[in-house]
Amino acid sequence: MRETTTSRGPLAGIRVVEFGGIGPGPMCGMLLADMGAEVLLIERPEVGDVGIPRPRRFEIAHRGKASLVLDLKQSSSREMAMALIGQADVVIEGFRPGTMERMGFGPDECLALNPRLVYGRMTGFGQSGALAARAGHDINYISLSGALHAIGRAGQPPTPPLNLVGDYAGGSMLLTLGIASALVERARSGAGQVIDAAMVEGASLLMASYYGMLAAGLVPRSRGENLLDSGAPFYDVYECSDGRYVAFGAIERKFREVFADKTGFPLALLLRDEPTCWPEMRTELIAFFLQRTRDEWCKLLEDCDACVTPVLAPEEVAQHRHNAQRQSFFSAQGVLQPATAPRFSRSSAEKPGLPPEPGEGGLVMARAWGIEKHSVQ
Repeated sequence: MRETTTSRGPLAGIRVVEFGGIGPGPMCGMLLADMGAEVLLIERPEVGDVGIPRPRRFEIAHRGKASLVLDLKQSSSREMAMALIGQADVVIEGFRPGTMERMGFGPDECLALNPRLVYGRMTGFGQSGALAARAGHDINYISLSGALHAIGRAGQPPTPPLNLVGDYAGGSMLLTLGIASALVERARSGAGQVIDAAMVEGASLLMASYYGMLAAGLVPRSRGENLLDSGAPFYDVYECSDGRYVAFGAIERKFREVFADKTGFPLALLLRDEPTCWPEMRTELIAFFLQRTRDEWCKLLEDCDACVTPVLAPEEVAQHRHNAQRQSFFSAQGVLQPATAPRFSRSSAEKPGLPPEPGEGGLVMARAWGIEKHSVQ
């Protein structure tokens, strides 16, 4: 691992070339940059029909990177990109299988040039299989994992959980784990390798505990009628008198006892775990929570083990006392965003830099890697 005097964090000195894409690829690059890696984003000169267009300062997934605009149809730009790959530790790409090969930047070419390279590939369906070449989005990937089927209320269709489960948890974080693992392995073997990260499989991994409960007979009922899917009244959200909501997650009986003791709710009713008793309990809880505002409930219950917390709107999160004490969010150019995580006792990462405008900082980073653009034209 190279040392650097300009960045801190556990991945300081790691050089990453990210080929511009959408969704999970940029988020993976952000996670690496947050940990101190030097991430150079290669962008196309034209703006394609990809993602959800917005001004760059709102593209938080590009924070902390440098940008270099290259027309990879031109030989000089292709040479520049390959020179960067030759000096990199990691490549990230998120195109359909075969795209990088057609461009001349497939893993065979890149690893032949740089045998220590960790080559991270992010796709929805994987590099092989019946659907490998097909287009899709988060909703399609989680539908194949079983996750989408399990999410939703009783009697209602499955509910897409934004694009958190497939794109980011099952995609970005899976690829980031793969890259970090490959870098550790490279320290032993001296060799790089290719990572095939599929969002279907990442979302499926997130369902491991669920599949275990399913096999054990602990998910016996239809969607929205089980313990963790809003079926249990002691694991759900409730509207308060001001129209806002609290989350009530007292799965264990001892926490329900705390709730009853603090609020006066009938303990005998709250401890009836049989699903046949849940409708009555839910009816009582709905009426009970409507007696106070959200913040009144939180003032009463947030400092005890009743497992009641406010359902915060995104514009509220930074002001919550717990998040504020830990500085879990920060604002840059007026854009609220989460701070880096996890935290380290020794190799702390600096606050992330702003997303670069297209072409910003790329040549400077390339020169720091020992590459001058004119030298490869």
